[in-house]
Amino acid sequence: MISSQHIEKEHGKGLLFQMKRIRRFEEKSAEMYTKSKIRGFLHLYIGEEAVAVGVLNALTDDDKVLSTYREHGHALVRGIDAGAIMAEMYGKQEGCSLGRGGSMHLFDIKKNFYGGNAIVAGHLPLAVGLALADKKQKKDNLTCCFFGEGAVAEGEFHESMNLASLFKVPVLFVCENNGYAMGTALKYTHSMQDLEKKGDCYNIPSAAVNGMDIMAVANATKQAIDEIRRTGGPYFLICNTYRFRAHSMFDAELYRSKEEVEEWKKQDPIPAFQKLLVDQDLISKEEIRKMDQDIEQEMQEAVDFAEAGTWEPVEQLTKFVYSDSLENR
Repeated sequence: MISSQHIEKEHGKGLLFQMKRIRRFEEKSAEMYTKSKIRGFLHLYIGEEAVAVGVLNALTDDDKVLSTYREHGHALVRGIDAGAIMAEMYGKQEGCSLGRGGSMHLFDIKKNFYGGNAIVAGHLPLAVGLALADKKQKKDNLTCCFFGEGAVAEGEFHESMNLASLFKVPVLFVCENNGYAMGTALKYTHSMQDLEKKGDCYNIPSAAVNGMDIMAVANATKQAIDEIRRTGGPYFLICNTYRFRAHSMFDAELYRSKEEVEEWKKQDPIPAFQKLLVDQDLISKEEIRKMDQDIEQEMQEAVDFAEAGTWEPVEQLTKFVYSDSLENR
């Protein structure tokens, strides 16, 4: 059930478009993976779209964003071209990380998007450092850091929360709690499953929200950002969500039942929000059809772009590896 409230027409259509766009990109990525066009690890964001869209739409272009290896959706909403993302996953030079990062390491300095980080919780200290640097330079922007509940069990989480509070830096910590980390239920990894209560230990204001409800996420994020702008300090937002696909393409999903997944799919944020917009006469069936067509065309063009991309020459194997190669970047 999506929060019932007044929604501005164009804004509502924009949110729906972004969620649908993420979903179709991920479906296309899975398709290309099964064809061995994309290799290595691939972590799909299907089911969690409301979190990325709800949070990122509340940020400014100057705000910095860090994410996990399940970051395709964040990168798309942040404005990185779908073709550049797909090319990166293909390993082509035209990718946003020049084909060197792959699915887990998307990066675009022009969009203030700092990854795509493969180490669980490894980017939380980076977020604190970025925010501290901005504070010392007297900048007004904040740093938004996405991570899963698996990261909350890591030492870097506690160190980062502690330092963010001590230094009073503007970090929006966003926990995308999908309940299983890689494949272990929350109840087996956290003695306290109400994750928002962990913020109290560090004197950081915290809140939990239904991550399957796009409007609830958007409203909670606005409140969090308002608090950060007011105090200059950090905020901890937990978005309780669910991934409909396996942890990665290698995951056999032996830790949860098909029945549980199907039950969660009844809360799919995309059809729920689409129905709300239709019911409020904010979008027509024809507009939805056109939206789906436009997205399908964009995703096919992204694949075509990646297919036409170029492989980096073997002669450049040591580029960016040794310091004397950096001058040729």
